[in-house]
Amino acid sequence: MRFLAQIVPDEPDRPIGRDHAGAGLVLAVFMCQNDPGMCEEWSPTAGGNRALLFPSDALRPMPVPEPEGEGGQGGDGGAALRLGAVNAVTLVSLPTDDYAGAREEWAGRSGNDPANVLGQLGGRPDWIQGDETPTCPDCARPMDLVAQLEEGPDHATAMNFGGGGSAYAFACGPCARAVFLWQC
Repeated sequence: MRFLAQIVPDEPDRPIGRDHAGAGLVLAVFMCQNDPGMCEEWSPTAGGNRALLFPSDALRPMPVPEPEGEGGQGGDGGAALRLGAVNAVTLVSLPTDDYAGAREEWAGRSGNDPANVLGQLGGRPDWIQGDETPTCPDCARPMDLVAQLEEGPDHATAMNFGGGGSAYAFACGPCARAVFLWQC
């Protein structure tokens, strides 16, 4: 499965902030990219995608590996170590619950294309097709939106949610359950 995102809440009151024991949680999202469109990765339960919750106190940053070759310079004469297409985002807070309106407001203020908005943390999902809010299989309550993700404007690094789709990660922090689905 292809790793899509790691979401670390910066505030303990976010939907995945704490489990029953009070431990902080981190969400990792994965999606099948083996023969895209054939493994039902749009479904939260068919197995073509996965959202996992991890206790944040058990996670450690991975050290950057040393280049291979003579004297640590790498076999290519010391070229920089490349980790592939890695992106980070800037969180911008706007005082509205309307995701589509917030995208337009940010674009107007910043002079950027709304396609540069890569999603939202928490809030209400801006469903493309219809409400598919999942229910926690343990407590039977509706799960909270952790993040809505957009494909992104760069086709080389974009996540593929059916071509112009949006993905939705939900969690029930107390039950330590998470799901991931998308619509287009």
